[in-house]
Amino acid sequence: MGNSFTLKWAIPVMTLSTQLLNSSCNNTTTTTTTTTTTTTVHTDGYDSTFNVEAQSFADLQLLRYQVPGFNGLSLQQKKLSYYLYQAALCGRDIIYDQKSKHGLLLRKTIEAMYGSYKGDKNTDDWKKFEVYCGRVWFSNGNHHHYSNVKFIPECSFEYFATVLKGSDTASLPKEKGESADKFLARIKPIVYDMNVEPKVVDQRPNIDNIVNSSNNFYEGVTQKEVEAFYAKFDTKGNAPSWGLNSKLTKENGQVVERVWKSEGMYGVAIDHIIYWLQKAASVAEDSLQKNSLDLLVQYYKTGDLKTWDDYNIAWVGDTSRIDAVNGFVEVYLDAIGKKGSYESTISLKDLEETKRIQAIASQAQWFEDNSPIMPEHKKKTVTGITGKAITVIVEAGDAAPSTPIGINLPNADWIRSTYGSKSVSLSNIIHSYNVSSAKSGMLDEFAVNDTVLQRLKKYGPLASDLHTDMHECIGHASGKIDSGVETTDKTLKNYASCLEEARADLVGLYFIMDKKLIDIGVMPNMDVARAEYDNYMMNGLMTQLTRLKPGEQLEEAHMRNRALIAHWAFEHGAKDNVVAFVKKNNKTYVQVNDYDKLRGLFGQLLREMQRIKSQGDYNAGRDLVENYGVKVDATLHKEILERFAKLNIKPYRGFIQPKLVPVMNGDDITDVKVEYPDNFFQQMMDYGKNYSFLGVIN
Repeated sequence: MGNSFTLKWAIPVMTLSTQLLNSSCNNTTTTTTTTTTTTTVHTDGYDSTFNVEAQSFADLQLLRYQVPGFNGLSLQQKKLSYYLYQAALCGRDIIYDQKSKHGLLLRKTIEAMYGSYKGDKNTDDWKKFEVYCGRVWFSNGNHHHYSNVKFIPECSFEYFATVLKGSDTASLPKEKGESADKFLARIKPIVYDMNVEPKVVDQRPNIDNIVNSSNNFYEGVTQKEVEAFYAKFDTKGNAPSWGLNSKLTKENGQVVERVWKSEGMYGVAIDHIIYWLQKAASVAEDSLQKNSLDLLVQYYKTGDLKTWDDYNIAWVGDTSRIDAVNGFVEVYLDAIGKKGSYESTISLKDLEETKRIQAIASQAQWFEDNSPIMPEHKKKTVTGITGKAITVIVEAGDAAPSTPIGINLPNADWIRSTYGSKSVSLSNIIHSYNVSSAKSGMLDEFAVNDTVLQRLKKYGPLASDLHTDMHECIGHASGKIDSGVETTDKTLKNYASCLEEARADLVGLYFIMDKKLIDIGVMPNMDVARAEYDNYMMNGLMTQLTRLKPGEQLEEAHMRNRALIAHWAFEHGAKDNVVAFVKKNNKTYVQVNDYDKLRGLFGQLLREMQRIKSQGDYNAGRDLVENYGVKVDATLHKEILERFAKLNIKPYRGFIQPKLVPVMNGDDITDVKVEYPDNFFQQMMDYGKNYSFLGVIN
């Protein structure tokens, strides 16, 4: 995560409002023969008749979200939203290429096959091929969006070849003069060989994490060469996030950067982004927003990371109703946390839900002053945290189809300390999760007793929201790095992302059990806090394992962070029986026996986490992650998977995006309408047709 402008995803723990709970799924495959859209948007709230759930396949459930309030925007705001929406989608090709140098070759191949095959589409083999297409589109490539492990079609290569040859072969991304047979031979290992690019991000210790990660951020260079290259850059003080927007490779034996900018790598797509950002700037809500958009355009034109910082500073000061994230921001796909993945989120402020998060943000200094961290690691002045809830209009790149529920940015500590940050809760995304989760049965299966169950059903959504708010708004903005200590991408390296997410989670966990939240009117009673503790420990110790296959260890940064916290607290509270595993009817449950002592344990671990970050203690950080955040108890895992399978729900969820449609009078936009497609496959094909700007080699 380091010194980059990063979206800090608060992947939620398992309550009624979380990604891990899904309603029962109807099918294991999906058909794509029809597409329906609705255009009704209730300005004053959500339409209770809106169908949140759409298609499901593999381990995925596709949902939809509404955009309440859009109809109430002015025409200028609607135009601004539409232009930013177009800019967001114009970068979609980039994330495919970033995840794999073969990513666009693969996507364009399956688009040609799926869109033009004339054979029987009612066979089991076709359904297996269709599921593979859906998985590629959902994951922005052929590596699982969460585990980062490669997946292959369930249909045979022989059937795959039959579909390819039965399609319009002229539309395949073949090389000049290449036959369909030669193209098949070339693409076969990319699709079917598990030894070819087996994992996007490989964070195992004691290996070359760059060489063993198959993303397209680096090519022909070793981790030692990468670290030596960036060691020459000064990262102290107000230094830019070096390496954020480039691929590192070799030319004539020399390590060089290929910068992502206009007239650089990804330039064709970036030029389309620039076009729409310039149109957005022409209808900006005020001069501050126009200035920030102009700086973003300048950054995309030049690739200058100092301009990126200037943009971040201007963006933090922009409090317009319509807002946008657009850029290379998320560093989780880079094993050493330097390279930013393309992503964009366009939104409008949710005025009602913002009241809660603003109440927390306004007390940021109190939380810092009363934190259990060492006094020397506290900020004397917490600056400019803007807290708000947003209604998402569209997400793109690495933010879609799988989405965050909370965002905190920018990540550069010096910008946050001097100019502040924005902490955001995605209210309409959370609403869709809540609607979908209400009948899942997950809590009924895993809650230890009826008291815990009823408390989670009553207070779980609010508890999750408050924890997310504090994770983003207070957690990431808290603490400071000691003078002279480098940024975490240099000090904590491949453990930086996990440790930072754990630190922010611990801030939320520690303070949710504080009467302060009742005093400021965001929490009715301490049962909300107890619900969060029950839920967090249950998830960290047990139920998040539903996302792993037998034999797998924890790899993803957020899963590691939750396991680390839960297992550390369980072990260090064992002598006082603070948290226990209990058996009932041959089923395992997690039971919190002492909530106050558990809070004390969270405070102790937070103190150590902040010390590790502040002092750059790599060895201590590594030991925490490897000892508490990686390993999985195989027997417990087997039991959890068996219980989860009986619920007939999917462990992962994502979204079909709304569509903005301009109403035209000649060349003038007179209105913008929102449509809600319900066919994920058709949306992916439409995106491939309308937003495909890059070639297969970039």
